[in-house]
Amino acid sequence: MKNEGKALATLLPDLKRLHPSAEIIVVDDGSDDNTLELCEQNPVIHIHHPYSKGNGAAIKSGALAASGEYLVMLDADGQHSPAAITEMVEKLDAGFDMVVAARDFSSQASMARGIANTIYNKFASLMTGQKIADLTSGMCAFKAKRFRQFLPLLPNGFSFPSTITMAFFRSGYNVAYLPIAVTSRIGKSHLHPVQDRIRFLLIIFKLSTLYSSLKIFFPNALLQFFLGFVYYTYTYLTDGRFTNMGVTLILSAVTIFLIGLVSEQITMLLFARLGNSNDDGN
Repeated sequence: MKNEGKALATLLPDLKRLHPSAEIIVVDDGSDDNTLELCEQNPVIHIHHPYSKGNGAAIKSGALAASGEYLVMLDADGQHSPAAITEMVEKLDAGFDMVVAARDFSSQASMARGIANTIYNKFASLMTGQKIADLTSGMCAFKAKRFRQFLPLLPNGFSFPSTITMAFFRSGYNVAYLPIAVTSRIGKSHLHPVQDRIRFLLIIFKLSTLYSSLKIFFPNALLQFFLGFVYYTYTYLTDGRFTNMGVTLILSAVTIFLIGLVSEQITMLLFARLGNSNDDGN
């Protein structure tokens, strides 16, 4: 979090009142407001980044500093109610490895954000074969052991929620969704319209390569091979010859398929290595 003092003035007392025995960690990602003073007034663990490293980097710092069996993460902008934490922890107790506080369309910050998140959710659901209710939620709970397994994989930026969700699904862990209503954020958002569009494209690309590369590459390779074969056949029947374009399309299809296959194998090896490192740490 960065410069969320206005929201912390309410959030920290609420957290202390509702969860008095919890270890509360505030990761200050280069703030220059009154965040430190608020953390001192409401005794919590305060981690300060000397400069802004990004949302994902802040979460990783908090996860490394936490000592509990469970990790609960929420944005400090006042949108999420700390009251939902109790039910999220109950789901972890029931055997889930990850619990996501899922917003509906009406809880999105704007119409454009809502449409983009709906596309994220549909695409991710298609990739995993599971219904994903909220891929970009800022409030999640995890079994700490499971979460730390993926620390080397997690980005420092705002694509952290989507990356960790897909990683949990890819590893076959149990993921639950808890429907919640959120309020308008306190203060100004750090996101920007142009950067959001770029972020959208990057998230789509990352999801396709992180979960199952062949689900993206194979259909594209098949389509290109079909077009190449049709064009190849057409030029032979009409002109009595094969053309370079037909050959190029077919060879490109084979190349795309092989890239997808190699990417799939790399992903499998990566998750196998992460899983083995986690087992070694137990």
